Amino acid sequence: MTHRGNPAPLRRVRALVPDDDSTHSDTGLREAVVYWRPGCPFCSMLRTGLRLRGVPHREVNIWEDPEAAAFVRSVANGNETVPTVVVGDTALVNPSAKQVAALLGAAAD
Repeated sequence: MTHRGNPAPLRRVRALVPDDDSTHSDTGLREAVVYWRPGCPFCSMLRTGLRLRGVPHREVNIWEDPEAAAFVRSVANGNETVPTVVVGDTALVNPSAKQVAALLGAAAD
């Protein structure tokens, strides 16, 4: 069961992504960073939704990147809860593609 009816929690964070990579060059939109892991159905749904909406994003597999896993734990109360998404200095835990698109200012149906 998901909490899709409730907005994903927002937290101000210091992300692991460098500032110079935060803008998508084709559209001028900021880029979302999606922390995910293999086998996570919520991650699959979000990644598919972002691709279908054309939302600029970068994907980071926390099982292949220990620093990314530590970052996710730092914004998810010590848990490796994915998907965790960062846009600028805002983190969302298990958001919908529509929430991410809205945060980026991209067109969200």
